[in-house]
Amino acid sequence: MILGDICTRSCRFCNVTTGKPHAPDPGEPGKVAHTVAQMGVKHCVITSVDRDDLEDGGAGHWAETILQIKKRAPQTTIEALIPDFKGRESDIDKIINAAPEVISHNLETVRELTVPVRVYASYERSLNVLKYIADNSSIRTKSGIMLGLGETGEEILAAMDDLRAVNCQVITIGQYLQPSKDSLPVQEYIHPDVFARYGKIALEKGFVHAESAPLVRSSYQAEKHV
Repeated sequence: MILGDICTRSCRFCNVTTGKPHAPDPGEPGKVAHTVAQMGVKHCVITSVDRDDLEDGGAGHWAETILQIKKRAPQTTIEALIPDFKGRESDIDKIINAAPEVISHNLETVRELTVPVRVYASYERSLNVLKYIADNSSIRTKSGIMLGLGETGEEILAAMDDLRAVNCQVITIGQYLQPSKDSLPVQEYIHPDVFARYGKIALEKGFVHAESAPLVRSSYQAEKHV
């Protein structure tokens, strides 16, 4: 996770600290790349806090991190799990131009629960981010949702259809777990067989890869998604 550990948003499923972040460390892209090279990482998933305090949302810092990894560890493939950058295409272009193998942006939940779960983020904006990437690059796109927040089966299938409509190619589906007493409570623990059924349906709907199980998270077996 780059760009610090303080987020400018306060999504109710997340336990990352909300507040005023510190200025980005200009040396971080090189430090991350050095670490990836030293460890001999085969596939690197990068994510970040939201940085709405920055003019470009941190997109330039993101791009430099990707480029530094490519320079110092050319054998490493990269997935960029990005924020929405408020939907600014010029910032998304910086990620596209850095050319990671996968660009991921999570819906997190179904349309009907987006406001209480994600607070500031927009369901439509997230779909538009994924659509813009798919329409303007050949980079594989990916998204993820959590179950157990009170969504219905019909809403889950609708979210899959919405993602396929913007040519999202990979989906991850996992169980929401409450990270703190102040976070949203779990409404339901979904049976593994139900997760397996959703994974099968996702493939039938045209996703190239679908990871669907209780402990699946965004980076679960991510090397398979390149």
